[in-house]
Amino acid sequence: MVQLYNLHPFGSQRVVPCKQEPAHFCCGRDVLFVAGTAASCRVEVFAVRDQGRCEPLGSFATLGPVLRMAHSQAGDYLVTIEEKSKATFLRAYTNWRCMSAGSSRVCVRMVGHKMEESYSETLKEQMSIVEMPLSDPPLCISCCPVTGDLLVGCKNKVVLFCLKYLVINQSLTVLDFERSLILHMDNIIPAEVAFCARHIAITTELDVLILKLVQQSQERTEQCALEKPENQGLKDEGPSKDNLQLELDEFIICQKPVELRGEECKLCEIPITLESTELPTEDTKCFHVQYLLYRHFTPDQSPFGFCEETKLHSVQLLPVYQTAHEETENKRELLSLFCFFSLPHVGYLYSVGNLVELISTYQYSERSEQAVLTPQFLHVITSENLQCFTVRCSAVAARDEDPYIDTTVKACPPLALDVCTLRMQLFIGPRALCHFKNHIILLTKAVTEDITERRKPTRRMLSRKAESIKSRTNSESEPGWNLYIINTVSTVQLYREMVDYSRTYENVKTESCIHLLSEAHLLVRAAIMDPCFLKSDEKEELLRAFKESCAFLGDCYSRFDTKDYHLALPYYRMSGLSMTEVLKRLVSEGGEMQTYERGFVFYLTHSLNEDLNEELSKESANKVLQIFHLADPAQLPHILCSTYMRNVCPLTAVQCLQKVEKTMPSVVLTLTKAFMALKMGDLVMYKHEMDSYKETVLACGFVGQPKLLVQNKEGIVTPTEFALHLKEVQPGLLVAAIVALHENSKIELEEADTFFKVLCSTSENTVPQLLVDFWEALLVVCSQEEVLQQLLLKVTSQYVWRISKQQLPETEPLKTAEDLINSCNHYGLIFPWVASILLVSSPADKDCHEDISKLQSLLCGQSINIASALPVLEPLAEAGSMGLAIRVLCSTRLGKHEEALEQLLQGCPETAVLYAQHELKDDRRAVWWNKLLPELCRRARLLGTECPALISALKAETLSVVATELDLRDFLSLLPEDGAAAFFLPHLLDCSQRKLLT
Repeated sequence: MVQLYNLHPFGSQRVVPCKQEPAHFCCGRDVLFVAGTAASCRVEVFAVRDQGRCEPLGSFATLGPVLRMAHSQAGDYLVTIEEKSKATFLRAYTNWRCMSAGSSRVCVRMVGHKMEESYSETLKEQMSIVEMPLSDPPLCISCCPVTGDLLVGCKNKVVLFCLKYLVINQSLTVLDFERSLILHMDNIIPAEVAFCARHIAITTELDVLILKLVQQSQERTEQCALEKPENQGLKDEGPSKDNLQLELDEFIICQKPVELRGEECKLCEIPITLESTELPTEDTKCFHVQYLLYRHFTPDQSPFGFCEETKLHSVQLLPVYQTAHEETENKRELLSLFCFFSLPHVGYLYSVGNLVELISTYQYSERSEQAVLTPQFLHVITSENLQCFTVRCSAVAARDEDPYIDTTVKACPPLALDVCTLRMQLFIGPRALCHFKNHIILLTKAVTEDITERRKPTRRMLSRKAESIKSRTNSESEPGWNLYIINTVSTVQLYREMVDYSRTYENVKTESCIHLLSEAHLLVRAAIMDPCFLKSDEKEELLRAFKESCAFLGDCYSRFDTKDYHLALPYYRMSGLSMTEVLKRLVSEGGEMQTYERGFVFYLTHSLNEDLNEELSKESANKVLQIFHLADPAQLPHILCSTYMRNVCPLTAVQCLQKVEKTMPSVVLTLTKAFMALKMGDLVMYKHEMDSYKETVLACGFVGQPKLLVQNKEGIVTPTEFALHLKEVQPGLLVAAIVALHENSKIELEEADTFFKVLCSTSENTVPQLLVDFWEALLVVCSQEEVLQQLLLKVTSQYVWRISKQQLPETEPLKTAEDLINSCNHYGLIFPWVASILLVSSPADKDCHEDISKLQSLLCGQSINIASALPVLEPLAEAGSMGLAIRVLCSTRLGKHEEALEQLLQGCPETAVLYAQHELKDDRRAVWWNKLLPELCRRARLLGTECPALISALKAETLSVVATELDLRDFLSLLPEDGAAAFFLPHLLDCSQRKLLT
């Protein structure tokens, strides 16, 4: 793996026109602050223009020499630690931009000072200095880039100041601070602190501690206040660090390196006690500390440095935000957070989001002085170089934004990708640097002493410190300093250089080529995730570069034999290239002897199985056929059914399939050969192939490759030529195949409906007979209750429509009513009384006899939900004897037997007794004598001899049943008072004799 790519991330450089020798500097939104050395107590301000041009905005005096300084983008204020008379002061400079307008007025006030109206009005035109007194001298500072809050490190504690916006009136808002929280820590002297989104990183010379402030609800405020300090962290029961110091200076104690994460961090023996200093309010919150990471390092014994020179530096917390969209342009949502810190020869980059994870370790070739982390690079200065390393922040953020990014649809280079150096730029005496947008500000100070002498080792710490102080004093007095603003090249320009450079490794070092293209991809991805991306002049170029980088990575994984060959598929998909374009990139002209790697075949296999509205040309389709014939012949039956391959030469396809069949015969292959024979118009070959297996085997064979029958075109289900042919010659096989596809979850019910409608060229509202045949066949095997009820309603609706419209099916149904009754348990035997009703049906009904029988059979079965079917059956409610039978069947299935009897007695009374014999049994027997017998007697008395059918039914069946079931007294009570004794006498005798026998 190549570790150094000699690229050119650094472009032009300009000298910042400082009037004083710089000691400290930092960047704002569009400005550069430069603080002078001890001899000058001023801060110069420069506006940073395009291409790194600096224009002086003005300067302002400080209380004393600036020891530390930082700028907050939120609130646009500058905070400093200054020294005067051996005392240090913490000050914040707000409204400093009024200097550029020529105002020299300055007001100084204490933090939290209540401003009077007359006093505050003057703040519009003057810079305001906020003094923030502390009980202990401030050692280090950090501003939160999200909220603008200020964190100050002091001995054994850190203090949090919240940024406040005081609205004086409609035209004036003043910044102020409130000391809200103090974190007390034992035996800690912070060298540097970093603060971002309630995450705190603290470093000493050899320790790193990363914490998170977790806010609790008001209910726990009182409980938090009552907790003892030792409950906030583990009590330090062991010896303190002071006690570990031996009295003999000749001995050096080297403790073992330690790394603790999560809850284990509490073992670091650094107890933390929280002290809230806010004024209590109704929404007062209580915080508790969550430990994220603790690391303890040992002095470096490497040849590059010695134990007394080893200490941590450059701790940073870097936020990465959600990818911006047009609708969320003005909202920045924090997505990921990273922490970087460095030893002289090693840097560490951690992700501290949901999971604390070490992402990268950076090995420097020389001793480092300072490092700055950005979303795209890590910039490090050594004694002679400005170095630029790659970072993995965008790879982590991409996975935080989409945890399922590594799929067949999209991908991102891995987190574990080796870091590399993009550039080592020689500078004389680099001392400090900071980063601002696409600029690097670098301070250099030339020294005249011999480098080897300066690096000569010394064992005595005090002597080394004295020499160091002396050397620093000499260098500060020398005039050889410069403050450079280095313009880094645009992302697109550096991306192009990376791509061009990667070509040198294409045929020599495959992994290096993929590595550099992955770096280029991550570079562009980081730029797209920048909150300023939507307003960037490079927006369109970056999007094109992103797709292009995906295409290049797809080429790599397709051409090279790598273990991650499957990544060719997602990268090509992200590139937006069509298959035709990919083939042009990878398949050489006349490349019959060309070999194809696994990645390319993997991409083709998965892409050809998709339903996209793209067709390859005849030449491209034949080339794909040739590729699979050489690389993966087992896939030929499947790829030939793809929508991409519609233009393939069928004769060539059959020849390839015949070669495959000799070693790997299958039903799918046979069906594919038949498909190709149809395309050639060779019906003899077609019949030969189709006769190779039974219809049931062929139907199951279509499950292995549904695209032989059904294809999707722009999301619309479309029948193939094969399906059209089967419709004409083997409709039963076609229906059986679609049933098999549905039962194997290869096609949905709605898709099958559309398929048959398109196949039969019917309108959306017309149901072809072949679709009804499919519904009836599916009812035989369907086991899903929800689908079953849908099917029952569909066939019922179609039967009703045909009967009501006297519409005959356009083709002969595949199954008769008798076939369905014998094969499908959802179709029941038609009740005798139903057949009796239909004996008086009109001749017109006989034209739809099959549909009538199927409908009655369904209603006689036990599967259909009658309540749901009533609206569907409504058109037949008044359809003569047919309608009567339907109404009585529905009433019976709903348990309304008396209503059914009433309907029969009105429409077909001669069937009432037959109905009663079939339906009125067991617990429903009482309906017979309570309803049927009195009603028959009443109707017979009214009609007399004019209704022989009623009299016959009453005499032959009803009285016999009643006499058998009832006692003599109950039977007599049912008889009419004006009835003829001779008519009822035989039944009375039967009833009395039965009573005597019992």
